[in-house]
Amino acid sequence: MSTLELRGLGARYGKKPVLHGLDVSVGDGEFFVLLGPSGAGKTTTLKCVAGLVDRADGSVVIGGRDMTGVEPYERNVAMAFESYALYPQKTVADNLASPLRSGRLGTWTEAERAARIEAVTTTLGIDHLRERLPKELSNGQRQRTALGRVLVRPADVYLLDEPLSHLDAKLRATMRAELRRLGEFSRTTTVYVTHDYQEALALGDRIGVLRDGRLVQVGTPAELWDAPHDTFVARSLGQPEMNLLPARADGGVATTAGGLAVGVDTNVSGPVELGVRPRDLTVTAGEARPEGFRVRGRVELAERLGRSVELSVRTEASGGGPGDTLIAVTDDPDVRERTAVTLSTEHSRVHVFAGSDPGAYAHRVGSARPRTDTEGEQR
Repeated sequence: MSTLELRGLGARYGKKPVLHGLDVSVGDGEFFVLLGPSGAGKTTTLKCVAGLVDRADGSVVIGGRDMTGVEPYERNVAMAFESYALYPQKTVADNLASPLRSGRLGTWTEAERAARIEAVTTTLGIDHLRERLPKELSNGQRQRTALGRVLVRPADVYLLDEPLSHLDAKLRATMRAELRRLGEFSRTTTVYVTHDYQEALALGDRIGVLRDGRLVQVGTPAELWDAPHDTFVARSLGQPEMNLLPARADGGVATTAGGLAVGVDTNVSGPVELGVRPRDLTVTAGEARPEGFRVRGRVELAERLGRSVELSVRTEASGGGPGDTLIAVTDDPDVRERTAVTLSTEHSRVHVFAGSDPGAYAHRVGSARPRTDTEGEQR
């Protein structure tokens, strides 16, 4: 087991910069997730750690040892590629055994190799496929085999590049649980790349959100969910995405174009965005309890999603305007279209974002707060 540090890590392809000075420390045995959209630099980061990128800037430190100039095979890292990278002429068992036959990993007896392969294939659900060739496997089976070839060998750091991307939804959920269990069992430092926020929240001890080759925020799943650094992070987590309402702040009150006005615990003035997650909103037919943030509206669209119903609610506006549209999720099957409802939540769940650059992602600057009597109240 080893720690991993990235110090000012940068990379470029030709003249195009891909990574811009990443700085992050991954603890011994930590399961660290890199989350971001395609093109954010996630795979390039893994390749830099593995030593597969020429002329990378900065440094990669594994177990206290600077890996600058160290060949990939001497770094003792194991990487699973999204593209499988299996030996086509070898069976599943032989593909998994190949790392254990390398003299660099010590001497393994045939019995030790067999026991290790059996444990990994059983966990991954491919024990019945050990004698098949890659061409006889489905895409999901190939991906599990590629993942198994990484997990079968001892290493200082596991590098996993979207290892579940080709699996169906049910198997992905099962494999997330298995990966979490494997991580807790082996306590091997792991960097896991994904664009799926559910995987990131389910697996990560900490998550680093990557955008355009820069780390936007690093924290625990709870920290990123409850206090996103900006609107990019806020909308990267959760489905449906966080509601964001353009507003204008003045004198401790932020007012949207639809007339929704809330108190804010920040001194910022000018354009802001009010953010609230759909699942943080409580939906009540008619009036709601008086405490907390609340707004009345009418359901315009109700979409059933299994046990839950996703609602598009048009809020009441002062002055007869069109109001704002908020997305909410409820488990109440009786809430239907054209139903009058009240949406409510705690003030701390309504985030305030502000930014000075037009078109840029606004940074979180505070939360909503109870309004005073002199400020009035949204009705």
